[in-house]
Amino acid sequence: MKRIEVAVAVIVNQHGQVLIAKRPEHLHQGGKWEYPGGKIETGESVHQAMVREIREELALELGESEELITLDYEYSDKHVRLCVRWTEHFEGEARGMEGQEVRWVDWQSLEDYRFPDANLPILTAIEARLGA
Repeated sequence: MKRIEVAVAVIVNQHGQVLIAKRPEHLHQGGKWEYPGGKIETGESVHQAMVREIREELALELGESEELITLDYEYSDKHVRLCVRWTEHFEGEARGMEGQEVRWVDWQSLEDYRFPDANLPILTAIEARLGA
C-alpha cells in the first residue's frame, strides 16, 4: 500500500487559538476539518514542506517550528504518515487560497469539529501542550 508523508502544521495564535481548515468536499475525507499542511516533496525537510504548503494554501509565512507528534494511520485505500509540527511564529492573515474555509478555534473547542480519524491523536497532543 502506498505511503504518503504529510507535513502538518499546528499554528497557534497569541490567544491560544488553533488554525484549522475545511477540506473541499471532492477530496479524500472531504467536508471534514484538518490542521493545514500537505505532502512532503523529495528532498524537503518536514519544516520546509510545512512552510511551503502553508504559504501556498493560507498565505501565511511561518517562522520556527518544533516537532509535536509523528503518527502513522492506515485508511482502507492509503497509508499516511503525519509529521506534525507546532508553531506560534507566523506573519500575515490566514486566507483560504484554494477556496477552503479557515477558522481560528479555541483549543478547548477543537473536539466540536469533525476531523479525519488520523487527526485524533493530534488533538490529544494539543490538549497536553496547551492544557498543561
